[in-house]
Amino acid sequence: MNVLVLSGYGINCENETLHAFEVVGFKGKIIHINDLIQNPKQLNNYQVFAIPGGFSYGDDTGSGNAMAKKIMTNLYDQLIDFTLKNKLIIGICNGCQILINLGLVPNLNKKDPEVAMIENKSGNYECRWVLLKVTNDKSPWLKNISTLNLPVAHQEGQFMIPQNLLKNIKTKNLIGLQYMESNKKLAKGKFPFNPNGSKYDIAALTNQNGNVLAMMPHPERAFYHYQIPNWQNNSSKKFADGYKIFMNAKKFFA
Repeated sequence: MNVLVLSGYGINCENETLHAFEVVGFKGKIIHINDLIQNPKQLNNYQVFAIPGGFSYGDDTGSGNAMAKKIMTNLYDQLIDFTLKNKLIIGICNGCQILINLGLVPNLNKKDPEVAMIENKSGNYECRWVLLKVTNDKSPWLKNISTLNLPVAHQEGQFMIPQNLLKNIKTKNLIGLQYMESNKKLAKGKFPFNPNGSKYDIAALTNQNGNVLAMMPHPERAFYHYQIPNWQNNSSKKFADGYKIFMNAKKFFA
């Protein structure tokens, strides 16, 4: 099993993302976007394509927008082919914004972006831990997981979705994760449980097959138990909740 982790122009979480995949059993490589464009056929050697977090192109034209345009111009057809081969794609934070701008999620009209990522309702960069409900456990990434405790770190994490599209997304079960106030109820937009004001507390979306996951929280930053805030309360554990997502990718190809 091989994973390609994208890098370049402000993406800055590639090392820890690759590390998480390697620990669960993948062989992987960090590849610069320009090198991938120069030789797109190398995608055929990988089963997983990961776009990590960061601030690609400084988010100067909107979060993830410039990198999405670069990918759209040079690699879009190859990525569509990648998804159709029943392989996996994940975009984390800035990677999520890139996938949204590419239109790979929710991908209901098969081409143009349908969802926008806009500034947090607070107007601030939000860096905090959040509780998440797994809504689409049919996705290979989220299978057999009910809740997750992960960190977020973003300025533009609010999913802006037209009401008619939101209804369609809910009907087709394309909401991957939702922010929660407690283990029993959703945040219902309440800050800080929902850190950005996303409609319907959306923290992640999938495509219709579930093999493409765009998520704002960072699973690679909650991979080991000692990374979570209250790690001393149960120091016997080795891994934290983020580990489950990477392990699910391994199980998918087992």
